Amino acid sequence: MSQKKKAVSASQNKTQRRSQVCLDEDDEDAHFSQITSSQVQRAREHFTPVQIDRKVAEVVQFILIKDQKKIPIRRADIGKHVIKEYKGIYTEIMNRVCRTFEQVFGLQLVEIDPKNHIYILINKLEPIHGEPVSMRPGNPKTGLLFVILSVIFMKGGVIKENLVWNTLKKLRVDPGEKHDEFGDVKKVVTDEFVRQKYLEYVKIPHTEPVEYEFRWGLRAEKEVSKLKLLEFVGELFGQDPQSWTQQFREASTAETSSQRT
Repeated sequence: MSQKKKAVSASQNKTQRRSQVCLDEDDEDAHFSQITSSQVQRAREHFTPVQIDRKVAEVVQFILIKDQKKIPIRRADIGKHVIKEYKGIYTEIMNRVCRTFEQVFGLQLVEIDPKNHIYILINKLEPIHGEPVSMRPGNPKTGLLFVILSVIFMKGGVIKENLVWNTLKKLRVDPGEKHDEFGDVKKVVTDEFVRQKYLEYVKIPHTEPVEYEFRWGLRAEKEVSKLKLLEFVGELFGQDPQSWTQQFREASTAETSSQRT
């Protein structure tokens, strides 16, 4: 077989494997929506209360481990790796998991992508005065993220990546150099923060050379208070947050909306 045919064959095999993975994941998700109430009742009879308690604890542990790296949690992964033969009582288990997070840990399991059933944990506890929960001290990267989210918000919700890099350079954080705290700054911003759903890094159509822009990610929308962020910016510039009329209106609306949910 020629080198070209081998390369084509290898590419086809990879595509088939990826397709099979997607099919498997779709099957996992489809199973949850096809369970009837009678199936739930029969499934419940197969397990003792102790077994169900143990499974709830396993799911809680699985989600906490994922959340340590701020990795969004997929329903299909919970089913495949933890729930397994308990799928028939998935809803009951997850309701108890959610109550455990709220009552024991002060956390809330939130679905940020209803189409693909992707979840994150957010902190329900009262934030430190003037500081969003996710920006509490402890991890230097949260400060870096906070700066980027602030710039995006103040600039209308979407900015070109060059503006982000120039802003960081003014703070003596050069994306082209290895930083003592952050390491590869560009990788942290465009890969880690994006995977964690704090940022979206999107290619701008019809640009040559290719340009990208940043937006708030789904986790940031759920986890970060725009009103607290605006208060921080106001303190930074010595201005009343209400002096930024458009941003204050958006932040107030978002705050009211989050309190209703």
